[in-house]
Amino acid sequence: MIKKGICYLVGAGPGDVGLVTLKAKACIEKCDVLVYDALSSPELVSWTKKGCELIFAGKRAAAHAIPQDQINDIIVEKTLEGKIVTRLKGGDPMIFGRGGEEASELADAGVEFEIVPGISSTIAGPAYAGIPVTHRDHCSQLTIFTGHEDPTKEDTSLDFEQLAKAPGTKVFVMGVARLRGICERFIKGGASPSTPIALTRWATTGKHRTIEGTLTTIADIAEEQNFKSPAVAVVGNVVTERKKINWFETKPLFGKRIVVTRTREQAGELSRQLGNLGADVVELPTIRIEHPKDKNDFAQMVADAHTYDWLIFTSPNGVEKFFDAFYATYQDARSLGGPRIAAIGPSTEAKIREYRFTVDLLPEKFVAEGLIEAFKKINVEHQKLLWVKAEETRDVLYHELMNIGAIVDSCLAYRTVPETSDPTGAAQRLADEGADMITFTSGSTVENFFKLGIPWPENCVAGSIGPVTSKTFAAHSSETCIESPKHDIPGLVKAILKHFAK
Repeated sequence: MIKKGICYLVGAGPGDVGLVTLKAKACIEKCDVLVYDALSSPELVSWTKKGCELIFAGKRAAAHAIPQDQINDIIVEKTLEGKIVTRLKGGDPMIFGRGGEEASELADAGVEFEIVPGISSTIAGPAYAGIPVTHRDHCSQLTIFTGHEDPTKEDTSLDFEQLAKAPGTKVFVMGVARLRGICERFIKGGASPSTPIALTRWATTGKHRTIEGTLTTIADIAEEQNFKSPAVAVVGNVVTERKKINWFETKPLFGKRIVVTRTREQAGELSRQLGNLGADVVELPTIRIEHPKDKNDFAQMVADAHTYDWLIFTSPNGVEKFFDAFYATYQDARSLGGPRIAAIGPSTEAKIREYRFTVDLLPEKFVAEGLIEAFKKINVEHQKLLWVKAEETRDVLYHELMNIGAIVDSCLAYRTVPETSDPTGAAQRLADEGADMITFTSGSTVENFFKLGIPWPENCVAGSIGPVTSKTFAAHSSETCIESPKHDIPGLVKAILKHFAK
């Protein structure tokens, strides 16, 4: 039986990953081929399944990595091969996204396709800039047009006299390069030179920035501030509402570029918290998690876990790998028996609770030394302890517990290895644009960051989750490093807020 393909024309939204629709996410996760533009949120590409073919179409106003006619050919060809193709386009595919042209090509080829709308920057950009495109006190009409028409046209097809006289708000995209001419045509068409206008670039993302002026002044302001595309422009009295309801640009970390070096799978929690505070988050994983070298030995230790008095977990990764192996062997949680459970900190405890187990021991200080002190307060002499750990973890916990009479076995659950892929181009972006802070959540993230050979950005500080990580950083660099007094993600976020509040 020949597999029937389908192509999804999907809107990726304006940039904030939280504005991506659930259906768009499902299309990305299940596709065999992802054809994507230069997205404001590169994280979307990481949602693809293993083995998905990634094709970068790279469309920007000034340059196209693949010409439009070739993009049309690709999505038709891949769909005819019986593959699930997701054509991912910024914003909404049918609002100046050439989605209509691509749908027409698919229809002509007789292949199945669906259109998945996305939130357009034409409404999301102004909203994040504190500008309502419609407002009872100002207007009840909205006009949207493009400032970047077909370059083969000799003259504009836009009637600026009609646009100028039309009531309500006017929104245009892809017009920064033609801003002065557009404003002049508005005025020539009859618009008041003092009409308010605002431009927002990289709307809804951490790079979001807004400038304001009038039709007379905005072109000069944009040139003075080197204001570049991509940007959405709003023309009309609704711009005056920004003074009152500008909410996004007032967040405490707005305008700060912060790099997250955790594994791709774990970066989300820290990235979300920083992003919610307005930071421009760059995910640059320097490590990834792999199976231990001796998988059979690990599996056997997990199978024998019921014979131990204590299970010790010192990372969420260890918890996940342990219980994945446990439930691959046993179907009943009661097969774990009755060992008590110790966790090094809240993040590890939270991961244990996901598997419906309670933690019996949590130290006051969330480091190995804190866990040792907690064990010293109870009698574990002659008791069997199974420590679930990474292969490269320092052995201070093992030796100190043995010194107080415990019988300790090390269960090597995973390896931390250098991350060698960079599908979003984060390393190059850091090298080109710099950062205000680079965060580290383990010694291995530090070591592997410096192996990348990226020069430390000017005026950039390091953010460390705890003393062990800070010590590792100090061994590699003399740059300023702030340290979280509470050695977990919420503590690190608080330390970052405190630093930038100074």
